[in-house]
Amino acid sequence: MGVDSGLPDFRGRDGFWRAYPALRHQGLSFEDMANPAMFAENPELAWGFYGHRLKLYRETVPHEGFATLRRWADRLPRGAFVFTSNVDGQFQKTGFSESRVHECHGSIHTLQCLDVCSADTWSAKEFHPLVNGETSELEGPMPRCLRCGALARPNILMFGDSGWVDVPYEEQRERLAAWISSVSRPVIVELGAGRALPTVRRFSERNAHHRLIRINPREPNTNPSDGVGIEGDAATTLKLLNTQL
Repeated sequence: MGVDSGLPDFRGRDGFWRAYPALRHQGLSFEDMANPAMFAENPELAWGFYGHRLKLYRETVPHEGFATLRRWADRLPRGAFVFTSNVDGQFQKTGFSESRVHECHGSIHTLQCLDVCSADTWSAKEFHPLVNGETSELEGPMPRCLRCGALARPNILMFGDSGWVDVPYEEQRERLAAWISSVSRPVIVELGAGRALPTVRRFSERNAHHRLIRINPREPNTNPSDGVGIEGDAATTLKLLNTQL
């Protein structure tokens, strides 16, 4: 969904390295960087990677497809609920209510303690990262835990992550479950969810009840009993569907 707004596609090592060429020379993959161990081993590099992403997501303007979804939601008696594995906050930036979004992998706009001294999380709005474009390392102070002073990290589910504080997202999940139970004929519009990490696809198939619209440029196939698959990118396909509606 975010790629059509100009955000980098981390699919495969080549996609990741195009976005972060400095990490190619070190042989580091997305899985290496998206790991809490990196914050202990090389915090300047870890926060350089996440700091760059945080700044990029703050500056990115969501493409028109987000607004299209919002307009559809506004026309429905029960509105809509967003289930997303994206951590970029683009749906909220478009105007979707915080109470109608479930970020199943967390949010880059929220911080937590690396040492997990508590289950506290807090906003990253006071952190303004300055990243060296040649080394991908953070220049300047790193965020610290408000309670114990240890290094802070993004409140995002990473690889090999046993320390993710998921309390805010469990609350989101409970609100989503309550909303789903209140809707008699939910329609799921799934955008760009792949098979490599099938969290979103599994959610769609579990809840679609034959009303799934799967939009995907590479893997649009779906079981006919689940719904329909459309090969295409999110922004263009949503525009075409909106025209038909």
